[in-house]
Amino acid sequence: MAQHLLVVGGNGFLGSNVCKTAVAKGWKVTSISKSGKPYLTPSGHTPAWTSQVSWNGASANEPKTYADLLPGVTSVVHTLGVLLEGNYKAGIGSALSALATAHSPNPLSKGSSGSYEAINRDSAISVLDALMEVPSDVRRTFAYISAADIFRPLIPERYISTKRQAEYSIQLRAVQQDSHLRALYFRPGFMFHPHTRPLSTPVASLLDLTASLSACVPSFLPSPGRMLRTIPLSETHGLPPATHAIANALETRPMHVESVARAICAAIELDSVAGVVDVDKMRELIGWDKKRAAQQDAPVPDSSLSNDV
Repeated sequence: MAQHLLVVGGNGFLGSNVCKTAVAKGWKVTSISKSGKPYLTPSGHTPAWTSQVSWNGASANEPKTYADLLPGVTSVVHTLGVLLEGNYKAGIGSALSALATAHSPNPLSKGSSGSYEAINRDSAISVLDALMEVPSDVRRTFAYISAADIFRPLIPERYISTKRQAEYSIQLRAVQQDSHLRALYFRPGFMFHPHTRPLSTPVASLLDLTASLSACVPSFLPSPGRMLRTIPLSETHGLPPATHAIANALETRPMHVESVARAICAAIELDSVAGVVDVDKMRELIGWDKKRAAQQDAPVPDSSLSNDV
């Protein structure tokens, strides 16, 4: 089946790489984003592949701004998301300010346009609801870019809880009778790119080292991740204790953003893939670590979909 891919946030960090990968596969690609502008490199250049993408300005939370683009769409990739509320991408100072504000007693209002709820959760549900209003005789795919639970307690728990809420809401729609919908929930860990985000590379190198060391610890020895998971702390808002998130961070391999994009497109092509796609599965989809998941002794991060968050 010929693919017509709609990428929500197609000119962003991950979205642009999804567009680029899909174009290389010969797919028809449409992007919606707030600005509607084509992707530009950090140096301001326009890559050649961008001429093969239809770029459109729209708000994911306002279906009327993109409803006319949905007929004929076979797959959607929702890449919108905020790690911190506020303008944290304007530089190191802005990021530190946003981080401090995130843990203040008065976080961004849950109903505001830049909140975790509006961007991480509600925008995905709005796009999916609009897609399902368009009749289709073919099975369509909705790929939601969620996240591995590795950022707590540095990042507020609302970041991951809204991601899980979105997953659950999407699943409810996918299991409806005659929905003809295959839902995919990608849970990457830390994503990096040495050129577009140079500061991400040292962090990725450190995380890759800790993940490699954790994988080498025999099952009969207490690795740092295993010890953290034994600390008897209660759950909060349906999420495992933050110590579990720290353990996940020590054991979850970072991925180059281009590799994540390749895994997303590979999963869309395979009808047998559905539900949660974690880092191990993504690496397998692009031909890496096919035996790693079976050999990994550390507990598998929770892949269930719950509405208790």
